[in-house]
Amino acid sequence: MRFPAADPTRRSTAPFVSDTGGSMSAPIDEVAAGVAAVAIAQDSPDAGGEQVVTPWDVAGGADGKIDYAKLVDDFGCSTIDDALIQRIEKATGCRAHPFLRRGMFFAHRELDQIVTAYEKGEKFYLYTGRGPSSEALHLGHLIPFHFTKWLQEAFKVPLVVQLTDDEKFLWKSLKLEDARRLARENAKDIIACGFDPRRTFIFSDVNYMCTPFYLNVLKIAKCVTFNAARGIFGFAGESNIGQIGFPPTQAAPAFPDCFPHLFGTDKKSLRCLIPCAIDQDPYFRMTRDAAPRIGGHKPALIESRFFPALKGESGKMSASDPSSAIYVTDTPKQIKDKVNKYAFSGGRLTVEEHREKGGDLDVDISWKWLNFFMDDDEELKAIGDAYGSGAMLSGEIKKKLVECLTPMIVAHQEARARVTDAVVDQFFSTAPRDFPSMFGELAGDAPAPPTGPVSFQGGEHLVASNAPAPRKEGGGAEGGADTAVQAGGGDAPLSKNALKKLQKEKEIAEKKAKKAAEKAAAKAEAQ
Repeated sequence: MRFPAADPTRRSTAPFVSDTGGSMSAPIDEVAAGVAAVAIAQDSPDAGGEQVVTPWDVAGGADGKIDYAKLVDDFGCSTIDDALIQRIEKATGCRAHPFLRRGMFFAHRELDQIVTAYEKGEKFYLYTGRGPSSEALHLGHLIPFHFTKWLQEAFKVPLVVQLTDDEKFLWKSLKLEDARRLARENAKDIIACGFDPRRTFIFSDVNYMCTPFYLNVLKIAKCVTFNAARGIFGFAGESNIGQIGFPPTQAAPAFPDCFPHLFGTDKKSLRCLIPCAIDQDPYFRMTRDAAPRIGGHKPALIESRFFPALKGESGKMSASDPSSAIYVTDTPKQIKDKVNKYAFSGGRLTVEEHREKGGDLDVDISWKWLNFFMDDDEELKAIGDAYGSGAMLSGEIKKKLVECLTPMIVAHQEARARVTDAVVDQFFSTAPRDFPSMFGELAGDAPAPPTGPVSFQGGEHLVASNAPAPRKEGGGAEGGADTAVQAGGGDAPLSKNALKKLQKEKEIAEKKAKKAAEKAAAKAEAQ
């Protein structure tokens, strides 16, 4: 899963096209009619530099830039206007995040409906993710998590973070064990952003996959024809079948019953809001089309622009080129050197010309990055005015960026150093939560990380206390073996099948815990 860290430079071999032969589409979320024509133009040898945006490949147009207005029109989403931002501020009592005020998160699907429901007292949860394919995150990778943390704190709601180690194994030249290890390493950087374990659950697909999750994966998969999947994601003859079957795995977390230990077993207990980069829109159009067919709410989206590469919007952030990005592991000296040497400048050829014409704010990376990371609106405006008029030189705006980035990255490194394996286990734990306690103000400090073995796998028997019970169409709670196991959900007796299942799951969990303890003891003895 890839979020706003995407850079507009990767040339697609499989451009986005609309579905013309599937039975999945729904009127509300049909792909805009113009997308098919755009896709055909992109696939043509004479395309003339048309932009390409898919969940895995992003490339700008002839000038290397992304036309976001065209994307909004092609994808059929809506732009976030000032009125919606003001509603969010009024509903939360918080000033909008700079990413929202400055248009970094600029498009949405039904965000207005989430705000309306919240104004009426209804609850929702957040879902975002990360594809773990590198040892160190760069600044672009942090953007969705900084914004998601603000959303979580402003609305006071729970969050699930999906680490798609399976996806990276299927698409990258990574061993599965390396993808799993990177998921835990990347989780440390996510946790270092300041999330609270009491209402944040982080999971890797390989570790967590369980019956409630897989049930949703299957139901979504059955809604999507191969023609539709090929049209949405651009699968080709060389795509392995794991890739073709993966999209429902990223779609499933948009339904709360994937996480019974957090939200209970009611598919409509909560709405879901997904912060993501706009290149992920095709995934969640598919999800929204499938939602009513599997009995769930359509997830809402809040979508961002792409984070520009250090060497310019036509450049590429690449792990094979350390100078192409600022990483969260960089030292203050490395940050200064990279910005001074590699940050693409909108300055003029000579000081005289620069004083006369001013810096080009449309292409200057230091200015663009300051728009992401400088909190103070007034200072940012002053810098823009000075640089744009020629009063500030290129070296001076780069100095401003270094001064902005260095303390932020140092603070992140210090926070990450405090994230132990036990802390990671705490965020990965599938121990059932108390549903109401994840919403609203949190009292006191977070509990200490666990000292013993922790289970990362979900299960039907792991159900949050006081979670909403599934409802029948007529308004009553559902019965039957599948929904009777509702811990803390009332005095209704468990069915025989449910009791047997519960006992079996308990025995399996005890065996796993015993093996883990023996393994830990043997390791400690060997050391």
